[in-house]
Amino acid sequence: MAGDVRLTPVDEQTLEPLLSVAVAEADPDEVMPPVQAPAGWSQARRDAFREFHRASYAGLDGPTRTIMYAILNAGQVVGMIRMTRTDNPDTAETGIWLGRSARGQGVGVAALRALLDEAAGAGVKCLVANTTTDNSAALSVLGRCGAVLRQDGTAVRAELHLE
Repeated sequence: MAGDVRLTPVDEQTLEPLLSVAVAEADPDEVMPPVQAPAGWSQARRDAFREFHRASYAGLDGPTRTIMYAILNAGQVVGMIRMTRTDNPDTAETGIWLGRSARGQGVGVAALRALLDEAAGAGVKCLVANTTTDNSAALSVLGRCGAVLRQDGTAVRAELHLE
């Protein structure tokens, strides 16, 4: 079961614990964009993971228009959830990943609900997520948080309206 789930912006203090969870409990393709590097958690992939997250330290008003949050469960980093401004000023996009040991315990739902609070505080009126029909875990989390799901083939767009 999810304990005390909270979000904290990814920074130099949370980056290495986040990388440790990713290496121990996730595949690189689950937690970061693809990079040209040897398979698995090579040093090049670890460096790319760090740079990917550091690029968003400036938050929603920075160059990437993204804020990344470490997800803490009972004080331990267990994954990451992000929010990215879109071209529509009322809409932001989100994505999440959890280490394997935190999956299926309600942590994703708690993290998404916490992100909805952050989004509302940032003036966002609609939070969207894109996934696929075979990502049952994401669909479950999104559904439990009240998302409207729109399917197009195997693609699914979820919309969470904050108003």
